[in-house]
Amino acid sequence: MSVNTGVALRRLPAVDALRGFALLGILVVNSSQMLDPYVGEGIRRPGAPFWDQAALWLVTGLAAFKFYLLFSFLFGYSFTLQHASAERDGGNATARFLRRSLGLVLLGLAHAVVLYSGDILLTYGLLGLVLLCVRRIRPATAVKAAVWIYGVYGVILTGLGALAATVDDDEPTPQRQIAQSVAAYRGDPGTVVQENLDRLPDALLSVLLMGPGVLGAFLLGLAAGKRRLLAPGGVDRSRLLRVTAVGLAIGVPGAVFFGSAAAGPLDDRWHFLGIGVGMLTAPALAAAYACMLLLLLDSSWGERVQRLFVPAGRLALTNYLGQSLIMMFVATAYGLSLYGRVGAAAVLLLAGAVYALQLALSTAWLRRFRHGPAEWLLRAVTLAARPGRAAGPRAAEGVT
Repeated sequence: MSVNTGVALRRLPAVDALRGFALLGILVVNSSQMLDPYVGEGIRRPGAPFWDQAALWLVTGLAAFKFYLLFSFLFGYSFTLQHASAERDGGNATARFLRRSLGLVLLGLAHAVVLYSGDILLTYGLLGLVLLCVRRIRPATAVKAAVWIYGVYGVILTGLGALAATVDDDEPTPQRQIAQSVAAYRGDPGTVVQENLDRLPDALLSVLLMGPGVLGAFLLGLAAGKRRLLAPGGVDRSRLLRVTAVGLAIGVPGAVFFGSAAAGPLDDRWHFLGIGVGMLTAPALAAAYACMLLLLLDSSWGERVQRLFVPAGRLALTNYLGQSLIMMFVATAYGLSLYGRVGAAAVLLLAGAVYALQLALSTAWLRRFRHGPAEWLLRAVTLAARPGRAAGPRAAEGVT
């Protein structure tokens, strides 16, 4: 963050680029759940062709758990920028963040009921209050707390998964539940909303289940923000290379096991152990992804990478909600009613096409406007005032 007397707060390209890149991972994971009832239930589709199994393997191993952690890290980092912005403007940082959290909770509830029950905004709105409580924590203490929280969480999940692998599970595929979901999402808009309402308790439970992972990433982001690690010159190239190497060495084997347990060739009894191992090693691979992108930003390709990802990152909230809107139009009675009719490979290709469209639209939008529609709304709630409408390169960091 670069703040000079009398000069507006400049955005950090690295933060926006990382956020724009993370949108791709969020999209491919969420899309598979929005369009495939078997993925939504966490089970394998019987008789799926090889290309669909391969696509699910890639999505599970390389994307699941990694990108929501990266998003959460950036949320924690942006908290430090928002706090600095409020202090620079002479505003009440606490009141602003409380209003922002309320805005996220309301947006999350609306998103979960109308569009996608696997919403993350509600989790951010609630757990983000922890950041407010620990905002004065020392960076080293925040890192230690994050390691303990996430480490214990991952070890417990892995232990439970190992225990489950020793038990023979002959439970049949919940075909009746899947059939009910398919009927609801292909019915009419009312049945779509009702199905999401029925799933809302599970969505609220996911706040608790995902909480340790999100909170650990929040704290790491808070520590990184206090140390200005994503500001120009914040981290040297040699450190980025070391983190990338270690992250790949730990994360790739975990991803291979996770993907194999979820989509084959390992049988179903390894499923829960795969989740535990995948969760335990996800931060390593997420860190490797982030460092590789930062290395690209610091290379001769840096300008091109910025032009590609930064606009999408600046409109991350609008793009996140837009992804759900598009995919639920494809999947449900809001539009094409293709829920359960599209294989994993086709979903992956569709997600890639949607992401490419969002990259192009984000660039075009920011030529005229400073904020995206959802960012404008959340900023209005945060500031309790009407944000400026003029386009321009300068704006306080404030994207989820």
